[in-house]
Amino acid sequence: MPTALETDDVIIVGGGPVGFCLALLLGQQGLAVRVVEKAGSIDEDLRASTFHPPTLDMLTPSGVTDELIASGLICPTWQIRLHPSGERAVFDLSVLSDVTAHPYRLQCEQWKLARALHKRAAALPNVQVMFDSEAETIVQDDTGVTVTARTPDGLKTFRAAYVAGCDGARSTVRASAKLDFEGVTYPETTLLATTVFPFEDHLEGLSNVSYCWKEGGNFSLLKVPGRWRVSIYPDEGIPIDDQMTPEALNASLQEIVARPEPYQINESRPYRVHMRIVPSYRAGRVVLAGDAAHVNSPSGGMGLNGGIHDAFELSRVLIDIIRNGADDRLLDLYDRRRRPIAQNEILIQADRNRARMRERDPARRRELLSELQAITGDRARMKTYLFKSSMLEGLRLAAAIS
Repeated sequence: MPTALETDDVIIVGGGPVGFCLALLLGQQGLAVRVVEKAGSIDEDLRASTFHPPTLDMLTPSGVTDELIASGLICPTWQIRLHPSGERAVFDLSVLSDVTAHPYRLQCEQWKLARALHKRAAALPNVQVMFDSEAETIVQDDTGVTVTARTPDGLKTFRAAYVAGCDGARSTVRASAKLDFEGVTYPETTLLATTVFPFEDHLEGLSNVSYCWKEGGNFSLLKVPGRWRVSIYPDEGIPIDDQMTPEALNASLQEIVARPEPYQINESRPYRVHMRIVPSYRAGRVVLAGDAAHVNSPSGGMGLNGGIHDAFELSRVLIDIIRNGADDRLLDLYDRRRRPIAQNEILIQADRNRARMRERDPARRRELLSELQAITGDRARMKTYLFKSSMLEGLRLAAAIS
């Protein structure tokens, strides 16, 4: 049987970057917060690695940005290029220097952000973090929400005014709120591999973030400290398991830079890409953020950043409701500000990025590259483009919604 009830202001289900970001923001304002995470610790797995300028701006007051910069790579440019010719369009983020304190992308593994946020949130006396604890039931009524979780000490029941689901694409919270996850799963599987091979020494003018067309396909190269993350878009006529063998992955990397010896592949995994979003970020006293609310193609690196932006907007609303007595219909403002931005600025942009890189016709590729080069050749046009692709435009639009 569950043990006696414990009460909080907010229970956050999911101890990833979004959940810990929300916990820190709420905890800093004195709210009683509990984070329930089913994993035993923060995994150092292959997930997002790109941080956009406004995200770095948001995280600066907590000291998290400085910590990430110290353990990441500042990337002043990113590019789209033809391989093997090396023709490219290079986007220079310095054009944003008058609208952000961080006019660059930062390449840094997602788990480093999660750990930095966890360290700060868990240090607050009013924030309780429960690893190895899985939320099983979430039931709300007119005055609060009851969460029953399976913990190392057995079933425990907790009570809070609100529950935030930050528990990812397979969200238990979303399922409990009976919110659909509308959208599609793309037909292709992407192969991700990491290697210490210095591609930058062999591909002239390579940026730390480079999206590349090759004959019959495409790949991307994203550098993080000490290694390159290579996303390979495989031959759709060959079973994925056959393309995930060390020999097959090596053959794919040899197509990027041929070398006499095989590549050392440190990590690898396949993944499917989805484009999905809930019909509402709110169901009564239950709210969603991050991948629990929206997932998109990783092309452009907007998923994790959008989740962090969700956490900042949601924290402002919950603080106003709990501390200042605002009507909880203010949660509808959170939905109005974040859901359309995810729908129109994140999912659609990511889908367009994916479609552009999956273009196979050589003539059309050259047209696309010429269009992009025309943009990068005009600083005013490039600034407009980067203001949108770096997610600054979406935040500006959201702030104008009342």
